[in-house]
Amino acid sequence: MFKFLLLACVLSFLFVHAATSQSTLYGTVKDENAVAIPGASVHLLNTTLGATSDSRGSYSITGIPAGTYQVRTSALGYATLISLVTISEATQQLDVQLREESRQLGQVTVTAQKREEDLQWVPFSVSTLSGRQVQEYRLWNVRDISAIIPNLYAADPGDNRPVISIRGITTTSYDPAVATYIDGVNQFSLDTYMADLLDIERIEVLRGPQGTLYGRNAMGGVMHFITREPDNKLGGSAEVSAGNFGQQRYSGSLQTPVVKDQLLLGIASLHRRQNGFYTNRFDNSNYDRQQVWMGNYYLKYLASPNLNLTLNVKHSANRNSGAFPLVMGVEEALEKPFELNQNAVSEMVDNTFNASLSLHYTSRHFQLSSHTAYQRNYRYYDQPLDGDFLPIDGISIVNDFGRDWNKVQVRTQELRFTSPAASTSPLRWTAGFYGFHSDSPVKQGVYFGEDAAMVGAPFSDFSSVSINRGESYGAALYSQATYRISPRWEVTTGLRYDYERKSLQVRGELWMSEAEPIITQADTAAKASFRAFSPKLSLSFLLAENHQLYGTYSRGFRAGGITQLSSDPAQPPLYAYDPEKSDNFEAGVKSLFLENRLRLNIAAYYVQVSDAQVPVLVMPEALVITRNAGRLKSKGIEAELASVLLQGLEAAYTFGYTHAVYTHLSGVSEGEEVRLDGNRQIFTPDITSMLALQYSYRLYPEKNVRMLARGEWHYLGTQYFDLANQLEQQGYHLLNARAGFSYKGYELMLWGRNLTNKRYIAYAYDFGAVRLGNPRTYGITGSYRF
Repeated sequence: MFKFLLLACVLSFLFVHAATSQSTLYGTVKDENAVAIPGASVHLLNTTLGATSDSRGSYSITGIPAGTYQVRTSALGYATLISLVTISEATQQLDVQLREESRQLGQVTVTAQKREEDLQWVPFSVSTLSGRQVQEYRLWNVRDISAIIPNLYAADPGDNRPVISIRGITTTSYDPAVATYIDGVNQFSLDTYMADLLDIERIEVLRGPQGTLYGRNAMGGVMHFITREPDNKLGGSAEVSAGNFGQQRYSGSLQTPVVKDQLLLGIASLHRRQNGFYTNRFDNSNYDRQQVWMGNYYLKYLASPNLNLTLNVKHSANRNSGAFPLVMGVEEALEKPFELNQNAVSEMVDNTFNASLSLHYTSRHFQLSSHTAYQRNYRYYDQPLDGDFLPIDGISIVNDFGRDWNKVQVRTQELRFTSPAASTSPLRWTAGFYGFHSDSPVKQGVYFGEDAAMVGAPFSDFSSVSINRGESYGAALYSQATYRISPRWEVTTGLRYDYERKSLQVRGELWMSEAEPIITQADTAAKASFRAFSPKLSLSFLLAENHQLYGTYSRGFRAGGITQLSSDPAQPPLYAYDPEKSDNFEAGVKSLFLENRLRLNIAAYYVQVSDAQVPVLVMPEALVITRNAGRLKSKGIEAELASVLLQGLEAAYTFGYTHAVYTHLSGVSEGEEVRLDGNRQIFTPDITSMLALQYSYRLYPEKNVRMLARGEWHYLGTQYFDLANQLEQQGYHLLNARAGFSYKGYELMLWGRNLTNKRYIAYAYDFGAVRLGNPRTYGITGSYRF
């Protein structure tokens, strides 16, 4: 950390003493009627330079090196516009005219290739959801994004850690197959995951392997959540929601300059609670009662026009009385929906802390970004957790062994150089380094109580304790370059090399009442090293203005590992399994029509997975034993349409089809190996489809009072939850709606989700435990933004 801060000081010194010519960009931001728009944000892409328009709509940005820039202008209620400007003199004027977002689609800026650029010119599939759309879809959790993004499915068993599948590449262990980033920082594993959405600026979903720029565990794609940063204007929001099942959600944010043009502060907080959807018939109590507290804190220091440092701290405290609301068997779950019968109820205590220090420096010759991050998660059950899902004293899970155990800690460092924003060269490049260190001491016990004989145990009142102390570290070097062959043709190439070293120490013990522990597995350790190359090649062609064709090849991988110690003697520990690799071929077209009133993106893909990591869930401790036992092929098509065809009427439609089949798969049944060739991938609906229609009408134009009504239809096709394809959920429809009024920054909305109260399986384990999707929910939300 000291070296990082020293580097920042040196760069700041170099900037202050550099003799470079600098210019000023100024102008006005107005609407179609030439009325000034105050509070509009004007930002030079891929720089730290920007300004906010004043009450007359005027803005001024100083300290700009000469060159050609893309300038993004955005304002609340208006479609975002990206302009091209060349600065060659001491002053340059750029006047911007914005249209209302009810009349035109805004241009979308993404950082999918780790630089800011227009969504429509990224040569692979990227979907985005703006902060406004997050509010309109009423997205409170990552799992709510299912089907909104083509071929994406997200669900969780009840511990707020979603399993995410994209294009048939799905997370089956604590090493995810889809990487998650928050504000540019990799969320290393499911342990350090924050699933609740707070103060979101936008969400980017990159589909297909992203190994070159993102590395490990981005084999299915990347989900990047960008929260609102503070700037030089005072702003904020407050929101209150209430609904059935005791749902309550309170959130607020504040962005303010502490020292104008130098020190900026941003604070956001969230509290969410609910009574739970399940009833425990053992004592007729609410089950799965949740409370979540979250915080997000920004402190940005603008050392100079070309250098800034940002400290970002996030934390989440999740308390769940009755985590994992599971019922044995599909028939039981559907015949008695949202009922279970368990005698052992505990509170899951789940605390996550993430902190990062980011540096961004811009010079005439390069741009430097650095992200130094620390992540920690501590999770345990305050009482034994029911492991047999029955009202008997049979099996329960114990993991409260003190703060030295079950506390995962991760440290990461990324250092990235990119070509300057103002460069007129046909070559754009990125090169970087990524390193990490992870420490994961896990201690978990399985207790067999008085009714142990009913679950097949030889005697009662004992615990089988497994200790798995894991440590890993790794480093990667990567580079990617895009070359403009001609005004119509561009080619992109990239390569990444990853190295990872893992070690695991295991120990097994048998605990009995008033007796010394019996060693069942002596201290044993193993180490393994893994390497991976991740190339990328893409070619794009500008067919006509606003119409781009592209073809892309990319490779991704999921990290290898070492099998843990479990209570199953048929699954020996300390066996290394290799990284899972995938090759992705994609072709698509991105188009804009009707003067940016209609956007249509279509893609087709083919994915081939080798050394597929096949999980074996060992119960009752729910440890995943992984081995390389399969090959998978996935192919499909995707389409996204967004339009504003009539003033105030917006339509969005997404469609995804995935055919993901194991060409080779060996599993284990009753201790014997079985072949499952031809079976479908788990957690992968064959179809995802969503249609949203929204109409807004200005009731009193002079007072800016609007009425808004929105309806959504979601369809998820047939999917399976076990590799044997015995646990099946056939296709189903969901209907959501939202309606209300807005006045200036105030909004009052009624909302409903799953309005037909459809019963469906959202998650299931291969041993038969099932969790239903949420029932009909409804409520009211009041918000204010300034």
